[in-house]
Amino acid sequence: MNTNAAPLSIDEYLAQLRAALSGADPAMIQDALYDAEEHLRSELAENPQLSEAELLEKIVNSYGAPEEVAEIYRNQEVTVTRALRPPPPPPRSNPVARFFGVAGDPHAYASMFYLLLSLATGIFYFTWAVTGIALSMAFALTLVGIPFLILFFGSVRMLGLLEGRIVEGMLGVRMPRRPPYADRDKPLGQRIIAMFTDPRSWSSLFYMLTMLPLGVIYFVLLIVSTVVPVALMAAPFAQLFWHLPMAQVRDIDYYAPAWLLPIEFVLGFFGLFLMLHVARGIGRMHGAIAKHLLVKIAAA
Repeated sequence: MNTNAAPLSIDEYLAQLRAALSGADPAMIQDALYDAEEHLRSELAENPQLSEAELLEKIVNSYGAPEEVAEIYRNQEVTVTRALRPPPPPPRSNPVARFFGVAGDPHAYASMFYLLLSLATGIFYFTWAVTGIALSMAFALTLVGIPFLILFFGSVRMLGLLEGRIVEGMLGVRMPRRPPYADRDKPLGQRIIAMFTDPRSWSSLFYMLTMLPLGVIYFVLLIVSTVVPVALMAAPFAQLFWHLPMAQVRDIDYYAPAWLLPIEFVLGFFGLFLMLHVARGIGRMHGAIAKHLLVKIAAA
């Protein structure tokens, strides 16, 4: 039931819609506000003879009141989330079953792939950000300085949206599927000022700068946590069948005693499952970082 007064302007409609979506995922709120504003301003452009109040009275009957639209988005979000996400693994009360059950969790493998990819994306984002900042400073006193800076920040926002899609696809964290709405009816100068005063522009730039060190850390952790268990599992077979030493120091070969070989194999076997837990945990942590820097500031 609509308990708010009928909105008399697009800004009032969006404010009521945001209030009706209070508590929902910030990424979903951003998408809902973008869709609503795009629809309302398109209708206003097509009906210049109507005032905003008259148009909204007409649109509310077809598009829906803010509370009705909010309810539709909430229901749609639940449906889409269930359709896109893999089914959760069955709950396990046994700690041992939970430890080994990570092998059947698709999120663990998706997180592994993201951690490997993060080194490449981190290098690209960092290079793009540092180069853009350096060139913006170099061009600051020339005629191309301001246009270049505007284009650079526009690219940062678009790359932030792209990174959000990667994070959602691989880490399962809900991210925006549409950018913040830019009112094309506003003067160009106001839109440019809005871009530079939007905290999301700066937080996206900060995210790009931090992705290189994070990507290096993620990559090293994943490689080490994978190579060490595999080496421990392979070492007993290498010593038994090919007489390869466990270690070699100053041309002296060191072999593990026979009783230690099965222990090494078991430790390596457990280490592989531990690596999946580590990858999944880092994926969840990074998803929270991306959520905070690429979404929450803009949607607050």
